[in-house]
Amino acid sequence: MRVTIERAAFLKSLGHVHRVVERRNTIPILSNILVRADGATLQLKATDLDIEVVDTSPADVAQPGATTVAAHTIYDIVRKLPDGAQVALETGPDGASLVLSSGRARFTLQTLPGSDFPDITAGAFSHRFALPAGRLKRLIDKTQFAISQEETRYYLNGIYFHTVETDGLAHLRAVATDGHRLARVETDAPDGAQGMPGIIVPRKAVQELLRLLDDPAEAVGIELSANKVRFTLGAVVLTSKLIDGTFPDYARVIPTGNDRILRVDRDAFARSVDLVSTVSSERGRAVKLALDRDRVVLSVNNPDAGNATEELAAAYSSEPLEIGFNARYLLDITGQLESGEARFELADPGSPTLICDETDRSALYVLMPMRV
Repeated sequence: MRVTIERAAFLKSLGHVHRVVERRNTIPILSNILVRADGATLQLKATDLDIEVVDTSPADVAQPGATTVAAHTIYDIVRKLPDGAQVALETGPDGASLVLSSGRARFTLQTLPGSDFPDITAGAFSHRFALPAGRLKRLIDKTQFAISQEETRYYLNGIYFHTVETDGLAHLRAVATDGHRLARVETDAPDGAQGMPGIIVPRKAVQELLRLLDDPAEAVGIELSANKVRFTLGAVVLTSKLIDGTFPDYARVIPTGNDRILRVDRDAFARSVDLVSTVSSERGRAVKLALDRDRVVLSVNNPDAGNATEELAAAYSSEPLEIGFNARYLLDITGQLESGEARFELADPGSPTLICDETDRSALYVLMPMRV
């Protein structure tokens, strides 16, 4: 293999693929990326056996071929080369090394055979559709914070995508929950999405996909089967295994009869939660909301550090109510709201609370209370 590529194009391509590679691997070849030169392109591929990312860049190919090289090493080398540099790659005569040269710099890197590199993309995809990157990014941005970190409940370690029909219209819905909070966001279902199986896209794939969604207007091709999903963004293709599990019936925890309505300025509320929680214990981080007519008092009581209170003006006309929440969870949710006013629909101190935008009902959040 002998190929020359512009440094900026090579670095961008390496940036897309190298993050998939874990720093520590028990299987040596999984520490490498596959480098394949063919025609007038250089293709890079990385995988951890659950996710695979492929990126293709234009290049001057003098001799086609393929090899694998340490992902983070080659990324760091190219990152440190000067802007505008040309990078030449050539496999050694023994087939066990790759020579990278640029200007007067020359590196000889150890390689493993390209034929040994695993491929996880085999198999047919039953559904295909496209979605603007901006809409897909919104679905992810507004739900990923609620993905569970508990590995024991592995079926909650991702975002659940599925289609639903409401008022005669099909919607693509994204849901994530960790058992303490739930985020549900939807958008109009694109052509081809109707009838798709519900899929759980794992956390790592969600995070990598989010980094690729740069241009809101770019169309993202989405293909899926019972156990894999593939996202195509221009020259970049991300394929991921799906979480093999059943997502819980989340509709059962979304309250429908909460009749105590609190409306409060979103920014003032978030600032107050952040302020009074300064004295809360790291373990509990509980903040109490005392609701009374046209006001809410936020308070924290920590026997080891002290206490704090702040009163905010609010729209509330129901019976007085005291309820506690995790401060971090409150800030996570209010950070997703787009309108200037947050709407809380409450029932009692022990029941889940519904939080949403006053102006956008395509997104809603459920938060379980804490004992305070």
